[in-house]
Amino acid sequence: MTDHSRAEATQMRSAPGFIAALDQSGGSTPKALKLYGVPEDAYGSDAEMFDLIHAMRSRIATAPAFTGDKVIGAILFEMTMEREIGGKPAAQFLWEDRRVVPFLKIDKGLEEEADGVRLMKPIPGLDATLDKAVTAGIFGTKMRSVIDAASPSGIAANVAQQFEIGALVLAKGLVPILEPEVTISITDKAEAEDILLAEIAAGLDQLPADQQVMLKLTLPTKPNLYAPLIAHPRVMRVVALSGGYSRDEANAKLAENTGMIASFSRALTEGLSADQSDEVFNQTLAATIDSIYAASAT
Repeated sequence: MTDHSRAEATQMRSAPGFIAALDQSGGSTPKALKLYGVPEDAYGSDAEMFDLIHAMRSRIATAPAFTGDKVIGAILFEMTMEREIGGKPAAQFLWEDRRVVPFLKIDKGLEEEADGVRLMKPIPGLDATLDKAVTAGIFGTKMRSVIDAASPSGIAANVAQQFEIGALVLAKGLVPILEPEVTISITDKAEAEDILLAEIAAGLDQLPADQQVMLKLTLPTKPNLYAPLIAHPRVMRVVALSGGYSRDEANAKLAENTGMIASFSRALTEGLSADQSDEVFNQTLAATIDSIYAASAT
């Protein structure tokens, strides 16, 4: 491990703060832009759409409050990694200029629901993508799958897939964030989370002693359900996704879970708008960062 990655690992293990999820992909970008005040008729192609979302991400990443003092990491979309922020390659800018640890979203979306879960689609070219991430200065990766029911066999398959891809990431010297998201609206959410906890714990126990992963999990129905995972020696950090909750709801639920920190996407950008002046935009983002930081500090 290089001195650079040691410093990043130390920050991810123990620094106060949260991770910004700036990794909206092709499927979720139109919705993110609409919430930002950019309607679909404002762009005529995918290229224009991705230019607009990159401009939004750059505006966030270059805002005065977006530093490692409170935002300890950021998850990037692959196209963002390949572009510049502040005149530098994105990952380089984040770490060198902001002391924010860069991660890369590597999944390519979800399969159709089967057995109560939506597994990840195959990830073509993963090996090459991971090599590119290493060269770019990325510290870790993130991949999302979804749990829609308390199905023991479905959840077992979901978690197994997460650990399988995670092993490939670890082999490249990167730290994977495993994200088996539980849908917040399902009626058996608490039961699904109990099953998920057991499956993740079993997977962690199979990891070599010198390896650690991170976990990105839905805020649990039962506060502190994931305390055993937070304390597990194979876990670098457990972070929470907002999952469709408003920022106030997500912050309140996060504050009930000791040792869990935020990794919010929509809840981070809530209230930001393309037509805001830089002063208003920066003030709004600073207040948001303060509120998520406070909820993550419990």
